[in-house]
Amino acid sequence: MRAQARIPATIVTGFLGSGKTTLLRHILANAGGRRIAVIVNEFGELGIDGEILRGCGIGCDEDGREQAGQLFELANGCLCCTVQEEFYPVMRELIARRDDIDHILIETSGLALPKPLVQAFNWPEVKTACTVDAVITVVDVPAAAAGQFAANPSAVDAQRRADPNLDHESPLHELFEDQLSAADLVVLSKLDLVDDEARAAVETLCREELPPAVKLVAADHGRIDLDLILGLEAAAEDSIHLRVSHHDHEDGEEHDHNHEAFQSISVELPVVDRERLLAILHDLVQTHTLYRVKGFVALADKPMRLVVHGVGRRFDSYFDRRWRADEARHTHLVLIGQDLDAARLTEALQGAVLAEAA
Repeated sequence: MRAQARIPATIVTGFLGSGKTTLLRHILANAGGRRIAVIVNEFGELGIDGEILRGCGIGCDEDGREQAGQLFELANGCLCCTVQEEFYPVMRELIARRDDIDHILIETSGLALPKPLVQAFNWPEVKTACTVDAVITVVDVPAAAAGQFAANPSAVDAQRRADPNLDHESPLHELFEDQLSAADLVVLSKLDLVDDEARAAVETLCREELPPAVKLVAADHGRIDLDLILGLEAAAEDSIHLRVSHHDHEDGEEHDHNHEAFQSISVELPVVDRERLLAILHDLVQTHTLYRVKGFVALADKPMRLVVHGVGRRFDSYFDRRWRADEARHTHLVLIGQDLDAARLTEALQGAVLAEAA
């Protein structure tokens, strides 16, 4: 009897707000009959990314009712920290349903290290049924071009020596490099926001962390030929031990990894004024260490739900669907950063609430 083929799994990683969910939406909207199971890992108290993916039909039947078993949300913040507790039970469930699944997509948190997750595919029960088709790292080109991720260790070291206040490299810089080190393919996002010179600089930045065999490809608002990103057959679990990262011990074992340096707070508001909200958010990212803002916004004059994404000082927003009759029209925001004062941030955002809703 012929052995059953292993289910290919694509791991989509990348820094906060790089465009991972946008890429997943494109894959799901152009699946071409592929039966895809999706695992979404959230950092924060609200399943924002999972809710966005439901907007393109994943996890729902034809009438829009939620359907069990297609979309799995892991809300513990970081798959690399909770592989055994969170990821393994979901994989066991998917393996039990392998006849109904053609592909698995895994979107990691923007703060996750991909290497431990890839290594988990070497567990005997998982390895016999699944393989890592590819690790895709999505790079936010405008953010990288703005110098948020210095690629030159000697320059960082020189800067540290010159400034007594800089006693270590940024943990964000290390995360960025570790996400690149695990990549089988790098997707460059948001290229419409940069010129050719900035794109070339980011490509050079990435190339310093990548072996020559790893290609860099461009995505237009998440749109990319699926033949470029699915079916790569990289079997990344077989070679992941050769990928050197900042969180490896000298003997090759993994460091314990936590996100104590990062915080996530959730803010719930009633109906708000769009322009006031965006203005307040722009002010907050300049006065607080905020890396990422995401959420859903309720506007008084619109029947549609507004999705807001913020990375650094750049904010994007779009309407994704109408508010349902059975759901409360509230504004939900997740803010991710360091040394956040939840009370002060919430108080500031209250300034966007419309007077009649206050």
